[in-house]
Amino acid sequence: MYQEPFRADHMMERDRRERRNRIIFGSGAGGLLLLALIAVVTGWYWAFHDIPPAPQSAAELWSVRREPSVTLLDREGHVLAVRGPLYARAVALDALPDYVPQAFLAIEDQRFYEHSGVDMRGLVRASWRNLAAGELVQGGSTITMQLVKNLILSPDRHLRRKLQEMRLALALENNLTKTEILELYLNRIYLGARAYGIEAAARRYFDKSATELTLAEAALLAALPKAPSRLDPTQNLEAARARAAQVLAAMEAAGYISAEAAAEALANPAEPVADTSDPNATSNWGHAFDYAMVETERLLDADVPDLVIQTTLDPQLTRAAQETVTRVLDEQGAALNAGEAAIMLLAPDGAIRAFAGGRDYEASQFNRAIQAQRQPGSAFKPIVFAAALEAGYDPSSAVWDEPVDLEGWTPENFGGNYRGLVTLQDALKRSINTVAAQVANEVGINRIVEMGHRLGIRSNLPELPAIALGAAEVNLLELTAAYSVFNNDGAYREPYFITSITNSRGDSLYEHDEIGAQRVLNATQAQAMSTMLQDVILTGTGRRAALPGRAAAGKTGTSQSFRDAWFVGYTADFTAGVWVGNDDDSPMQDVTGGGLPAEIWRSFMQSAHQNLPPRNLSAPAPRTRSEREERLAAFYSDLSSAFESVLEVSDSER
Repeated sequence: MYQEPFRADHMMERDRRERRNRIIFGSGAGGLLLLALIAVVTGWYWAFHDIPPAPQSAAELWSVRREPSVTLLDREGHVLAVRGPLYARAVALDALPDYVPQAFLAIEDQRFYEHSGVDMRGLVRASWRNLAAGELVQGGSTITMQLVKNLILSPDRHLRRKLQEMRLALALENNLTKTEILELYLNRIYLGARAYGIEAAARRYFDKSATELTLAEAALLAALPKAPSRLDPTQNLEAARARAAQVLAAMEAAGYISAEAAAEALANPAEPVADTSDPNATSNWGHAFDYAMVETERLLDADVPDLVIQTTLDPQLTRAAQETVTRVLDEQGAALNAGEAAIMLLAPDGAIRAFAGGRDYEASQFNRAIQAQRQPGSAFKPIVFAAALEAGYDPSSAVWDEPVDLEGWTPENFGGNYRGLVTLQDALKRSINTVAAQVANEVGINRIVEMGHRLGIRSNLPELPAIALGAAEVNLLELTAAYSVFNNDGAYREPYFITSITNSRGDSLYEHDEIGAQRVLNATQAQAMSTMLQDVILTGTGRRAALPGRAAAGKTGTSQSFRDAWFVGYTADFTAGVWVGNDDDSPMQDVTGGGLPAEIWRSFMQSAHQNLPPRNLSAPAPRTRSEREERLAAFYSDLSSAFESVLEVSDSER
């Protein structure tokens, strides 16, 4: 008897729901009609709530979605490369041979002049064939729909996007003429190899204007919209010609050309010009282009879409740098497990004249001349010794080469040998680790770090004892710039790569401002270092870098386990640095700075100095001494220091 009230309440609730549904949906056919109306409104909102407005004129579409284009110039203002799409002047429809637009119409949209933007017959036919094949084998897009997809909407294939494409195509046909639509299509369609439009593609593939295309050439270009990358005639000519044959067959079937014309075009297929690649293609200047863009972003506050960037590059020297890296690594790299190398070349005013960022830009865009942070090993010692000279040492100062223990740090020499009493100059040319460690400890690590930053090292230099042996990571550009201070008698010039930036109209956006040299080291001390560095090449670890008949100075460097090998040096004309190693930091096969890097440096510098007369460095050449004379010099220097110490003690006791 306790369930009756429950049943009554249940029945009353059910009646209320039924009455509510009848009020909302009605009954019978009326209710179904309301449901259908709701579904239509919901579907309409789902499909078109974010659809952009249809362009009202052709002018709105001529410049839309044009990607930025950047032109790179060398130091003389000559074009090195262009990064971005290849655009050309627009070509009017009536300026083209009839078979050019007909080729595109035959293969892309034969009923172009019959439909109003959407070809329902074509859509049904394509849907039927796709269902029969069980996959997408044919599209139903008209040329107008393709124009909408390429210039107004995103190119995805979702149903909602397709519905928007169809609606905008219908609107476009109401606002534009057929001629305007076809002209826009032919001048904006992507045809591979960075070429947009029929004119750009004709010049890219056939080195002629679109107005001069033959029937076979027109068919080949009309073959490309289906898959411009896969059918690129410079990469896959056979596939492109097969598709062009389909275009010719479609043109014949549509009545655009005769069977004889089609047969002749098939018998004499289009032949792209022998070298369709740009001789100044971006791949040849990839690392330079990337660096120019990074520097441009740093120098400009505004985001400018079209840029002309003039650099300090000498293209001949840059090609020589790249050729040297590639050739030497091809010849010796595999045997020595040396996979990569980089070169940096600076003019006396700090201008970057050339660099090679690696073996192959297409294989790796990483710029090892600028981006790589690696341990310089003994190539850092000139910075240590420069601080020592400033602290009162001189090239003949005597230091003991012997086992040392600096608060638990026990640096060892390469090879494990010790020479006893040596001069600072002898220690540098032989790259003696124990001497560099003792000198750094005596001078103070903080002064070594301060000297490094003063000479242009922008990387972090931790105040650790091992910095004396090059344990801190630096990049090739900044280390090369540091050596240029010794070459410039103690004056530092900030390296620079860009001389000017303009937009495509020629408006100036940036001009390099010559700020002059900064005195960072006493001229006498800089020349003393330069004399010592000349001795490294003449009789020390850098002998393989010697340039016959030309004065040069430099220093070798090798990091632990042969992971990095360096040679940095200079002549009166240039300062250059070389790094060799592996991107994964794996050890090389006993490669030292005096080996492969010195060879690369010598080979490249010989190329860089072609037709340049020999010039002496500003610093005097070192006096050549035998090993016995070196030991005597160290002995007398040590004896002199001892007498000076005695005199100082005597003076203090008076």
